Amino acid sequence: MPVLPSWLAEPLWVQFEALLPERPVYDPAHPLGCHRPRVPDRIVFDKLLQVLRFGCSYEAIVDTTCSATTLRTRRNEWIKLGIFAQLKQIAL
Repeated sequence: MPVLPSWLAEPLWVQFEALLPERPVYDPAHPLGCHRPRVPDRIVFDKLLQVLRFGCSYEAIVDTTCSATTLRTRRNEWIKLGIFAQLKQIAL
């Protein structure tokens, strides 16, 4: 069961995605020139919606698609970039 109905989650994602900077799938700064691919932003976004909706911990919603560390790291990255503040202004 989705956290939000698709008619609400999809437009929210479209607005959020427009605020995200372009990121490579693989980190070009990695010393070996490759690494695990970056977890897609959509997966992290959906997991963060689950945390907000259900009020659970990051550890409670993780699965094979995304770790709790990735959720916290990406959340902090997006906060630092001011993306959530921009999304709030759009919503208002």
